[in-house]
Amino acid sequence: MIQVTAASSASSPRRALVTGASTGIGAATVRLLRAHDWEVVATARRGDRLAALSEETGCAWVAADLQQPADVDRLAAQVKAAGPLDAIVNNAGGALGADPVAEGSVEEWTTMYERNVLAALRVTQAFLPELRRRGGDLVFLTSTAAHDTYPGGGGYVAAKHAERVIANTLRLELVGEPVRVIEIAPGNGGHRRVLPEPLPRGPGAGGRGLRGRRRAARGGGCRRVHRVGAGAARTRKHRLADRASPRPGLQHGGGPRLMRERRAHSLATARVCEGLSRGS
Repeated sequence: MIQVTAASSASSPRRALVTGASTGIGAATVRLLRAHDWEVVATARRGDRLAALSEETGCAWVAADLQQPADVDRLAAQVKAAGPLDAIVNNAGGALGADPVAEGSVEEWTTMYERNVLAALRVTQAFLPELRRRGGDLVFLTSTAAHDTYPGGGGYVAAKHAERVIANTLRLELVGEPVRVIEIAPGNGGHRRVLPEPLPRGPGAGGRGLRGRRRAARGGGCRRVHRVGAGAARTRKHRLADRASPRPGLQHGGGPRLMRERRAHSLATARVCEGLSRGS
């Protein structure tokens, strides 16, 4: 059952949809975008948390399970009925289990692929035609796991690599169109930021054929990759120790690890807003 509240009565110049908004980076992104006078539609499976977030921030919300195509269709219909979007923040996802590849659960791997990859694909496909007509931003919250791997994280790493490939492929396919694709990859001790510079516009942008598209999307300073936070200076030994946590992708206990995750979440949220503000 999908429910939606009325949007905030204050008129805002830009409007965003944030998935996985009931907790963590998603909820923090909603709060920060609202603080910057964006209209925001928050979506997640847990309607009670979305209602509380709406009460706090004034955002609109739609409860939806993005693993269900019918829910995504209903989400898209309700969001479009209230007005056009300027940005989509694909944040929904998560990790399950910590088994080695030899013992990994096919069911858990399938669920992680659904939550991290197909959910982002369905939401992107639902709103991409409108973004291509009007212009806008597509943001993908992946993970440092999308750029590397660690023991016990095969299923999550594979899913995040696949989500990252969606973003990278869209950059090639949308060259010359008014849609920016932004990837933000949070991690425990810091995060890598991948923000594209404005791409050349027009039919001749970047040269001809696939090579020209690749040059336009990836070469000549079109992307900047930064490592932010304490994780940048850690040795390989320490990085491997961090990755071997019992439940990758989730918060564990207290102390330095939890502090690093909270700092990484805060940085990721700030980078979402920074990336979107570059197109204002």
